[in-house]
Amino acid sequence: MSNVRTLPVQAKSVLLNPSAEELRELIAKMPNARLSEFGNYNVETKVVARSKVSTYVVTDSPENHSDQTISRAEYEKWAAIQDAYIKDQEMVVIEGYIGSDPDFRVPARLIIESANANVAAMQKELYFPLEPGDEDSFEPKVQVIYTPNLKAEGLLNDRLIAVDLENGISRVFNSDYFGESKKGGLRKWNKLVYDRGGLALHAGCKIIPTDQGKRTALIIGLSGTGKTTTTFTQQNGSQPVQDDFVALMPGGKVYSTENGCFAKTFGLDPRFEPTIHAAVTQPDAYLENISMDENGKVDFFDTSYTANGRAVFGMRQVPGSADAREIEKADFLLILSRSETLMPAVARISGPQAAAYFMLGETKGTSAGGAEEAGKSLRVPGTNPFFPLLHASQGNRFFELLKTCNIEVYLMNTGRVGGGEDVEGSKKVKIPHSSAVVKAIAEGTIEWEKDEDFGYEVAKNLPDFPEEDLDLLQPKKLYQALGREDEYQALVEKLVAERREYLQAWPGLVPEVVGSI
Repeated sequence: MSNVRTLPVQAKSVLLNPSAEELRELIAKMPNARLSEFGNYNVETKVVARSKVSTYVVTDSPENHSDQTISRAEYEKWAAIQDAYIKDQEMVVIEGYIGSDPDFRVPARLIIESANANVAAMQKELYFPLEPGDEDSFEPKVQVIYTPNLKAEGLLNDRLIAVDLENGISRVFNSDYFGESKKGGLRKWNKLVYDRGGLALHAGCKIIPTDQGKRTALIIGLSGTGKTTTTFTQQNGSQPVQDDFVALMPGGKVYSTENGCFAKTFGLDPRFEPTIHAAVTQPDAYLENISMDENGKVDFFDTSYTANGRAVFGMRQVPGSADAREIEKADFLLILSRSETLMPAVARISGPQAAAYFMLGETKGTSAGGAEEAGKSLRVPGTNPFFPLLHASQGNRFFELLKTCNIEVYLMNTGRVGGGEDVEGSKKVKIPHSSAVVKAIAEGTIEWEKDEDFGYEVAKNLPDFPEEDLDLLQPKKLYQALGREDEYQALVEKLVAERREYLQAWPGLVPEVVGSI
């Protein structure tokens, strides 16, 4: 099909907004795509995670951005190389919206080589679709121009992801990992939300019924910290709304971004994550880098190729999912951390301290961030590695929003207490633990007391939490029981000092926030 609209590039041929069936036919021709036991395609990519070290914001004012940048002249050079390459390629174009609310949605477009049709199919699941008549007036504010098979020769890994915020274009070279398409549009969306007075949160969203009425939860966290799991695990018949990005506006208004989910599949077990497992195993889901034998048998626990196996599915596959347009305001927010030492299963924070922990964004890295992050202790402001402006702006905007939203904020550890798996006596915070925490927060049934070491509140009593694991709620007691009091105190002093130093390193961050730790 030839394109009736004006594209920013010229191609040998263009398939405009193909159907799912047409895309499936293209995927079937890919040498690295195989049909699974579920009737869906599993594609083994060359690149298995986001390429942060190859991602640059295009600007001649690098002082306005916290992440690495390239000049506009350098960008134009690479853009010309990509444009020339595309002239000889067969391309697929996918159009839709980031967001469902007509007053807030952003027209978006992906242009990608047809040889990588799986990326197009996955993106089609995540965009909200065009409505009848939209084709005639469609003008994207966000575009991703994606050439997985073109090397950016001379750059690190011969790879480049260039983010041109000014023109709303991201250009991707030499990566066939779907996450670069998804995040390519969302980085620009982050700025659009900020410009409208809100803040893009790397967050899931769910609605939890309680005896006091429905409560809306936002769940923020880096990939691999349990954000999607927490969003889809049910409490009181809760309804998932969004799994990865939402906009939080003054007064607590929430807007969604995607019509589907890009879920991490390592360790996916139907006993603990039945909703995600059921969606991933549908014929119209798309799999990426999941272990599979020659007969199509899938193994979600095998990490011999990568621990960052992924799947994309539409929200239509999730029973009881809700529409963000039904939400009046957010009620509480969880900041997830896959910690291993002193962080309790849950802590209550407020005011400037809430903004401080938001900025700290502490966790242990996973394979989702690439080999350079996996297994390492990380601090990522807002747990949002896709915010393209100064990170102090995130913390300051979050602090401002807290004053208008009347939203409760909690830390939630989805990792361990007392040390890693190899430390005798340490304990894992398991999915049932976290589910009990979320339910108790929604119902307001936790009894709190102040933690004198960190200044936040920890749970003194929490319904339905296993008695033998109550020391997950107050790590100091676990360390005392293990005879490790001196180690505990040394870790407290080390953490507090490191956190203060980290917050002081962000120029422009509100002093009230910096001084709250």
